[in-house]
Amino acid sequence: MRTLVLNAGYEPLAVVSFKRALVLVMNEKATVVEHIDGRPVWGASAAYERPAVILLTRYVRIPGGRHVPVTRRGVLRRDAHRCGYCGKTASTIDHILPRSRGGADTWENLVACCLRCNNVKGDRTPQEMGWELHLIPRPPHGVQWTVRGTERAEPAWERYLELAA
Repeated sequence: MRTLVLNAGYEPLAVVSFKRALVLVMNEKATVVEHIDGRPVWGASAAYERPAVILLTRYVRIPGGRHVPVTRRGVLRRDAHRCGYCGKTASTIDHILPRSRGGADTWENLVACCLRCNNVKGDRTPQEMGWELHLIPRPPHGVQWTVRGTERAEPAWERYLELAA
């Protein structure tokens, strides 16, 4: 079981285990906002609600522009594992402007690519090949990119993740 942690502004901060969440609640650093009915946690002296969403008692500021690091897995996920050139299933990534020509490892210069298109394109740009991109590569945004663990959201979290979107 996982628990969503919110700051005082009801912005998602993290996803933690229910054990970590319970420790935060017991140490009065957080309060339970949503709990899972019918599944208490039994302690030596009492039973505690199993937290699904907790709210920190002290305000924790979220930086305005959290930086999402560029990774191969992230580019494939952003592009839904579809080739940016032909639309087939992608298994690799491609630099739109090749690295040998000064292309950087940025969200705007990387696109998911199938092996065939990657090999055919080689060290050229899409314009030189006469190809067009099916999508405009942009940095990903949204709470599922800035808070790890929210891509597999629990039903009790939906209302709080929608507020953050």
